[in-house]
Amino acid sequence: MENQDSILLPRIGEAAPEFKAVTTQGPISFPSDYAGKWVILFSHPADFTPVCTSEFMTFASMEDDFRSFNCELVGLSVDGLYSHIAWLRTIKEKIVYKGMKEVEVKFPLIEDITMEVAKKYGMIQPGESNTKAVRAVFFIDPKGIIRAMIYYPLSLGRNFDELKRVIIALQAADSFGVAMPADWRPGDAVIVPPAGSCGVAKDRMEAKEEGMKCYDWFFCTKELSEEKVMNAIKAK
Repeated sequence: MENQDSILLPRIGEAAPEFKAVTTQGPISFPSDYAGKWVILFSHPADFTPVCTSEFMTFASMEDDFRSFNCELVGLSVDGLYSHIAWLRTIKEKIVYKGMKEVEVKFPLIEDITMEVAKKYGMIQPGESNTKAVRAVFFIDPKGIIRAMIYYPLSLGRNFDELKRVIIALQAADSFGVAMPADWRPGDAVIVPPAGSCGVAKDRMEAKEEGMKCYDWFFCTKELSEEKVMNAIKAK
């Protein structure tokens, strides 16, 4: 018998759970309103808290950067709409942090006082908190499919270099039919998918394709310039 306290988490490769919600930028239907775009859907524990404030200022400061990769931002917490509005106004009018000031959050922040959306996305995790969402991040592709997920506890702010790296890497992998090695950054060599048979593998090892390097039959890389990656992504 299924434990009633078990948490159902969305899974990579599945359609993002659908919902309608009120936000600071008006009502949305998700993910249909974002068809054709990548989306980073993320949750934060509470308005008027310091870690969340530092994150929202960073997200807002990087919004144009994410948009250059055809990626929109959508935030969520279990606070109400008026709390969201007051908090975002406070950020803009009062908070100066790491050189960021007068930061205006223009992307939608979802009101989820019933926790309906948070529960659909496994953002409420009782081992951490029964009343606040953890710092979840979902990378959703233009077809509405979940492509990656990252969860952080309440006490740990997100690494924004990693969020940007993931959105670039996912799109580059799709564009070029490759995989990304550990710590990949645009401009680094990428992994060529393994060959399907031993005969092909041998040919592959002996291939003289420019820029390809094989460490063994199952592990080959090739050069892929940062310029080529960025041009492919930003051309979409």
